Amino acid sequence: MTIRITASRHTAFYTPLLATMAAGFLDKHGLKYTYSVLVPGETAAGMIRSGKTDIMQSAPSTNWARMDKGETGFPLHFALINRRDGFFLFRRTKDFAWKDLEGKTLLADHGSQPLAMLRYAAHCNGVDWQKIRVVNAGSPADMTAAFRAGNAHFVHLQAPVPELTDCPSTSVGASMPPNAFSSLCASKEFIASDACKTFAKAFGEARQWVQNTEAGEIAAKEASFFPNVDKALLAAVIDQYKKIGMWDGGIEIPRDLYEQSLNVFEFTGGIQTRHAYETTCCAVGG
Repeated sequence: MTIRITASRHTAFYTPLLATMAAGFLDKHGLKYTYSVLVPGETAAGMIRSGKTDIMQSAPSTNWARMDKGETGFPLHFALINRRDGFFLFRRTKDFAWKDLEGKTLLADHGSQPLAMLRYAAHCNGVDWQKIRVVNAGSPADMTAAFRAGNAHFVHLQAPVPELTDCPSTSVGASMPPNAFSSLCASKEFIASDACKTFAKAFGEARQWVQNTEAGEIAAKEASFFPNVDKALLAAVIDQYKKIGMWDGGIEIPRDLYEQSLNVFEFTGGIQTRHAYETTCCAVGG
């Protein structure tokens, strides 16, 4: 069988998912796959509802705002990829304290979850968000270009960013409590299928392999997924993610991490209701 996998973004941040493919774990379990990245105008829910993909990399928080409006029938999240935010604050100066953001210009990713997590991390570190000049410069590529052109003091991006290799950075995820950040979702019917059970087994093995394998070896396996990224840089990024515990634990979505994600969105005003775990998450097999 061929499993159709779609990612919301393509980045080493999703290494456990990439390793499922790149390190041969799907092949081991007799599963073929296709891999694609979400195109502008599409949504995870729309892709799954229309039958365009089987498994989508997304986040438990993705549909909470729409659920607040009474919408139903969204995909369910069955496996955790990342237990921390995967963005970094890149800067030009060596030293950094979160308070340094106040009075400065910050090019921030304005995706719903990245921005909410950044605001919460700032709060956790005693920063007055209203004192930051927060700018939406567009896509990550546009943000990188604007930062390199000198249009801001800080830029908020996922790694790796080859153009900013020489810029110091601070992990947003390591600066706040862990939470259910990124996950895999699918339709209820697919989650109950034997194909999903097999995929989940392969994903669990890949996740454990990532936890127990040196970053250089992981990068070598994933290199074909990042043809324009130097292997040493890719390995360094993977190692950085490993050191902050990004991929620790099993594939299940822990309730405490789910509740912490709710805390973030409640604090930032992104939700009106603390949606019950069962409305968003379930175990493989239904």
